[in-house]
Amino acid sequence: MSKVNVRTKTEDDQIDPERELPASAQAATTVESAERSGLDEELQKLKAERDSLFDRLARAQAEFDNVRRRNIKEQQDFREFAAADTIKSLLPVLDSFELALNSKSDAAEFRNGIELIYKQLQNALAKLSLQPIAAKGEPFNPHLHEAIEMVETSDAPDHQVLEELQRGYKLKDRLLRPAMVKVARNPGR
Repeated sequence: MSKVNVRTKTEDDQIDPERELPASAQAATTVESAERSGLDEELQKLKAERDSLFDRLARAQAEFDNVRRRNIKEQQDFREFAAADTIKSLLPVLDSFELALNSKSDAAEFRNGIELIYKQLQNALAKLSLQPIAAKGEPFNPHLHEAIEMVETSDAPDHQVLEELQRGYKLKDRLLRPAMVKVARNPGR
């Protein structure tokens, strides 16, 4: 039998990778580690930029939410102010109604008082830019009038408003309520 020599590695026998690699392999390793270092730096820069952008986005969203809340609050305050101003202009009418209801006068005086209150209310609403829509005798306008009934007649032109059943109103140029009307249908004209 032959004897096999088994030898274990000692510290002296361990391989030094840089000593045993050829020069071209050592250069490639150096370039690779430099590239890896450059990539790590670029990755860190990109992470910092991403974090900065996320921070800016969070701040922009918070600012947007604050502006939205402030806008809603301002609109609510404006509505309350406008409503208070409107109600303030109607208080004299309310006072007049209370006086009329508490008076002990005959029917003619009572009617005159109610007519004065009606005029007072019309004036207050006119100051708020409320305008009644002209209807009776006017040509039917579907943008301003709502036809409730068509009446066959030869006394009026076709599509003319014969009677106003309920007055319509505009606030400045905005239609609040169309006038409910009866409209003529004249097949002869």
